[in-house]
Amino acid sequence: MYIQIKNDIMNQMSEGIWKPGDKLPSENELAEQFNVSRITIKNALADIVKQGLIHRIQGRGSYISDDILEPPLSYEHKEENGRFVAFLMPRLNNLFTANLITGIEQELAEHGYNLVFRLTHYSQELENKILKELTQIGVKGIIIYPVDGETFNDEILKLTLDHFPLVIIDRYLRGLDTNCISSDNFAGAYEATKHLTNLGHTKISFISTAITGTTSIEDRLHGYEQALSDSGLFIDYRLRLSLTKMPVVEQIQNYLMENPDVTALVTTNSAIGLIAMKAARSLHIDVPRALSIVCFDDYVHSILSEVQLTYIDQNEKNMGREAARLVLSLIQDPTQDRRNILFPNKLVIRNSTVSPAPAHLFGTVTSSKYQK
Repeated sequence: MYIQIKNDIMNQMSEGIWKPGDKLPSENELAEQFNVSRITIKNALADIVKQGLIHRIQGRGSYISDDILEPPLSYEHKEENGRFVAFLMPRLNNLFTANLITGIEQELAEHGYNLVFRLTHYSQELENKILKELTQIGVKGIIIYPVDGETFNDEILKLTLDHFPLVIIDRYLRGLDTNCISSDNFAGAYEATKHLTNLGHTKISFISTAITGTTSIEDRLHGYEQALSDSGLFIDYRLRLSLTKMPVVEQIQNYLMENPDVTALVTTNSAIGLIAMKAARSLHIDVPRALSIVCFDDYVHSILSEVQLTYIDQNEKNMGREAARLVLSLIQDPTQDRRNILFPNKLVIRNSTVSPAPAHLFGTVTSSKYQK
């Protein structure tokens, strides 16, 4: 409510109803006008004060700042600002993200729009700062790949309430009713895990980055667990590894040492899959005969690998195109019903997955360095 009230006040300033130097109604008067509590009004005004658009004088009230030379930010689209759509993402360091941006750019270009690309470097603070900058320069729409672990974003909520053409890609934010495009993460992880159980694996680990707050990873975990349950296997939390910032190879080495009965891995991206294969080989664990690996997404030059990882193809180039189509549709009609689109994915079976071999063929991996 306080965000809606803040926007209403700023709109009145933008339209010249309240001009520099004007005194705003009291908090009690505003609370009565908007039919909300006084604390809600306080929160709305506090946000505007932070932006320097109003100032308070003790005992006298709140005033529109005299030094505002331009009207406050408005999300109206002006044709003279050009036909630009922005894409924000935390990183651009793998085949998945490269294909995603390629699909977005191709679709926009076919409709006469230019792409503005910005990296958020895993920082929600930077993400919010860039969102404000983009609306100020007059982009027509925004596609955003949220920062990992992000559960709520005030700027995204504000843009959504203002019917700004915005699409979230790869995941969704719980509790925010926004337009979203993502692959069916639950189904992808389910199919990956069922592939392994059908081969005869019963000790299958799930390796990911931090799970909490990143809905794509949360849904993959749920798909993995459902596949285990449907295969008659118990959900063993020992078989779940959530990686931290310490050296990943060492974490996976330690994990494999401590869990020698694990015969298969499901990893949430190809980078983790490749690192897991490196860690296994350093411990003389043969991939795939002693350890099968399935990951999400392909990787660059995978065809040149001796062992090519079985993976879930998210069809990310077409996902990017679909996100661009949706944001272009929203530019034409910002008030249309919001959509949450799940994109189908596909299991691509390669030579990193085989039926588990008898344990005696490989023995138990041991190393005094990792023994407790």
